[in-house]
Amino acid sequence: MTVRPIRYYGDPVLRTPAEQITVVDDRIRSLVTDLLDTTSLDGRAGVAAPQIGVGLAAFSYNIDGETGYVLNPVLESTWGELEEIDEGCLSVPGLWNKTPRYEHARVTGIDLDGEPVVLEGAGLMAQMLQHETDHLKGVVYIDTLAAEHRKAAMREIRGSEWFAPATAASASTAGRTTASAFGRPTR
Repeated sequence: MTVRPIRYYGDPVLRTPAEQITVVDDRIRSLVTDLLDTTSLDGRAGVAAPQIGVGLAAFSYNIDGETGYVLNPVLESTWGELEEIDEGCLSVPGLWNKTPRYEHARVTGIDLDGEPVVLEGAGLMAQMLQHETDHLKGVVYIDTLAAEHRKAAMREIRGSEWFAPATAASASTAGRTTASAFGRPTR
């Protein structure tokens, strides 16, 4: 089992749009294994490849005991009410905010065999789909907050123990995270 370290906010890989996967080879198969292993820890709903330092379009998920991954995911549609939901991020540990998310979401992509994958859901699944596809666009959830909430979040980030923009690439939360990616405490 390979649980990869999570990159913290401030690491440039989190702000760079992920590249599409054009060839599925052993490197990509290994990436998927690492994503699944990294997401398997308690309280983790999803992990995008940039969060483990890989600038490729892929994420894994673990929602209500259902695990999986998607390569080259595209957020095809969202629908329902736009609600403010408590949300956090493994890359921004200890910080939770009311984040605007749609009630339902649908993502399409491919698996390791190039076969189509469709993930659709409501609640936590919809939130995860929106959150992880944002990561692949170089967007961290605090970017989606209203201006006054974003300013407060940035003050908290700058004052946090883990934030070091110049050395963020070497920071890791593996094995130290005490809350889930979406603000639910780990058990």
